[in-house]
Amino acid sequence: MRGNADVTVQEAAQTPDVAAARAAVAAGVLVKELTELADLAAVCRLYEEIWRPEPGSSPITIELLRALAKAGNYTFGAYDLRSGTLVGACAGFFGPPAHGELHSHIAGVLPAGLGRSVGFALKLHQRAWALRRDAAVISWTYDPLVRRNAYFNIGKLGARPAEYLPNFYGGMHDAINGRADSDRLLVRWDLRSPLVAEACAGRPAATSFAAERGRGAVVALAAGADGWPSPGPARPVALAPGDAATVLVGVPADIEAMRSADPARAAAWRPALRDTLAPLMAAGARVTGFDKDGWYVVTLKEETR
Repeated sequence: MRGNADVTVQEAAQTPDVAAARAAVAAGVLVKELTELADLAAVCRLYEEIWRPEPGSSPITIELLRALAKAGNYTFGAYDLRSGTLVGACAGFFGPPAHGELHSHIAGVLPAGLGRSVGFALKLHQRAWALRRDAAVISWTYDPLVRRNAYFNIGKLGARPAEYLPNFYGGMHDAINGRADSDRLLVRWDLRSPLVAEACAGRPAATSFAAERGRGAVVALAAGADGWPSPGPARPVALAPGDAATVLVGVPADIEAMRSADPARAAAWRPALRDTLAPLMAAGARVTGFDKDGWYVVTLKEETR
């Protein structure tokens, strides 16, 4: 058996494609490029079924998808191998410098495709596609209050938040986002990093709330017994020399369900998280992990401690 040092350049280049192919097989999908109007219309219908927007607030238009596809951007769908139906889709576009980065604008999976890693298969396909075109980074945004998305992006894929964006899209008016401010975290996925390569091989870096607490991390935000946000002792304005090197920022279990069942409580979480996480990141702190039970692990740079 050859050691890692004996792996050829050609084999190393094939690894993202192999990982993507394996993920697609495991998810039971075929990922293919979409360029025809009928296929792009199916993507629009898929997104509308997922987001359930108010009239006039479609997540994306067929005209824009058509333009993205024609310009050589990423427009792909995941089709169930048994039924042949579209169960997920992703669209993105290149950005500067010189197409060195791909921005993944929108991705979604129907309820029928959840729980089988269709989203994982799409992202690994997107990574392999981007690397073949010499793009080293894929970026995208997500709602930092949605726990499952935070874990998927940070924990399972190895992407890392780069910027907190308050009310980035303005009002979105759909069943998922409600009418709250559309705060987003911009994440960057370093496609060639060892962290990402390991994650794509099914070996993501583990993050543990209990372990971080054991090492001295303090809680900056948590859910109280009543489910309302409860600021902890490690508020960003109080950070000073001698404070803990790591803080933990919690999010609720299911903010989307809360938006339907208790809009007032859900609305309180937006400013609570913004007032906690945004100043930390602006001061140079880095989100280095996400515990599956709903905790951002935020590491402070030396100059912010």
